[in-house]
Amino acid sequence: MRVTPAVKKILSYYESENPGVKSNLARLMMQGKLAGTGKLVILPVDQGYEHGPARSFAANPAAYDPHYLFELALEAGLSGYAAPLGSLEAGADTFAGELPLILKVNSANSLAKGIGDQAVTGSVRDALRLGCVGIGFTMYPGSDYNYGMMEELRELTLEAKASGLATVVWSYPRGGMVTKAGETAIDIVAYAAHMAALMGANIIKVKPPTDMLDLEAAKKVYEEKQIPRATLSERIAHVMQASFNGRRLVVFSGGEAKGADALVEEIRQIKAGGGSGSIVGRNAFQRPKAEALELLGRIVDIYRGDA
Repeated sequence: MRVTPAVKKILSYYESENPGVKSNLARLMMQGKLAGTGKLVILPVDQGYEHGPARSFAANPAAYDPHYLFELALEAGLSGYAAPLGSLEAGADTFAGELPLILKVNSANSLAKGIGDQAVTGSVRDALRLGCVGIGFTMYPGSDYNYGMMEELRELTLEAKASGLATVVWSYPRGGMVTKAGETAIDIVAYAAHMAALMGANIIKVKPPTDMLDLEAAKKVYEEKQIPRATLSERIAHVMQASFNGRRLVVFSGGEAKGADALVEEIRQIKAGGGSGSIVGRNAFQRPKAEALELLGRIVDIYRGDA
């Protein structure tokens, strides 16, 4: 399949990237049911690290098997699958070449207390060995450990891009000047997305923002300049504006498990605001496969413009 004009336009935004990085971005954007549209729906499954196996998979025990997760992404026609090292290794041979993979190279866990940091648990060499299109990295803007995480990300990004791999950044603010409720405030999410873009992220992952304003200094500007934020679509548009005026791919997390109709409406607002797509984990793999495929099909249809 030839790369479409929509995908070529997006690739043109990444002016400093080498052909390897652009080829791997194209692999993601030319995969599955959204191939060629410039939109992405990715399945991320790192919740076993983050929350533990039972909290992640007991709702749908089939998901304990890593092969099930590869199959779910493939059957749903998704753009790619992101997971930690062991999960990808468990299916890398069986599904070699069938699905663009993103190796999540850092992880946290629920057994550690009060640490706004993640351990580096994978490498660029691992990603190359497994045939991945890129690496994924979480940073916590605002955390006491954020500067160290940024330095880790910079080194990994340099190595990844030199090897032709894309970099996907989960940018999740917490700690410092950020209140708990403010972690999804519009000013904070936009700041987090912009920070990821400044770090050289090819794809940015953030949470859908609320209309809350968390930082007093930012609140004055948002109110004085009357930056629209009443609807989710307006807030998504602002996050895209903060991501180099839409010149970076930004995907929005599905978040905690919620009703299908509520998630679908959220996706409609993301699409209306110009978001690049969604990265949907628990709302997919915690459902029985038939139900998950039906939901993912509705999401794909929205981004494709069919619903």
